[in-house]
This record gives sequence, C-alpha cells and structure tokens, in this order.
Amino acid sequence: MGIIAFLLLGLIAGATAKLLVPGRDPGGIFTTMAIGVVGALLGGFVGGALFGADPVGEFFDVSTWLAAIVGSVALLLVLRMFAGARA
Repeated sequence: MGIIAFLLLGLIAGATAKLLVPGRDPGGIFTTMAIGVVGALLGGFVGGALFGADPVGEFFDVSTWLAAIVGSVALLLVLRMFAGARA
C-alpha cells in the first residue's frame, strides 16, 4: 500500500474511531490522522501476531479496515485514559 493510501486509511480509521467512541477529543485533522495511522499499525501488528496474517496489506481489503479501526479505537481509549489521569 502506498503512503498516500495509508494516510487516507489512517484519516478515515481515526475519524471512525472518534465517531465510535463518544466524548471530546483535542486536536484536528492531523491528530485524527495520526491516531488512525498509529492505530492501523497497532491493529496490523496485533492481528498479524494473533492470526498469522497480514491485515494491513491492501487498501480495499476488509481485514485492513477492521484492523485499522479496531487499533484506532484501542489507541484512542488509551490516550483518553492518560489524558484523563493528567487532568
């Protein structure tokens, strides 16, 4: 997958994670994209370790999107835990 496709995947996965997990989040489009990209990497790594597959391989593959969204939701929840502990 190319870098532009991976950034687009990250943006959409990060926005979907923010829609699925209610609450206020700081940051704009770049923060959302960063959450999505790191979440996609996290989801792909965990999916590969658990299932022995390459879930972040092709842009139009369902497993790629599921791994990216699940990883983004998990990362967003962890970030909120740390942000809540500091406040």
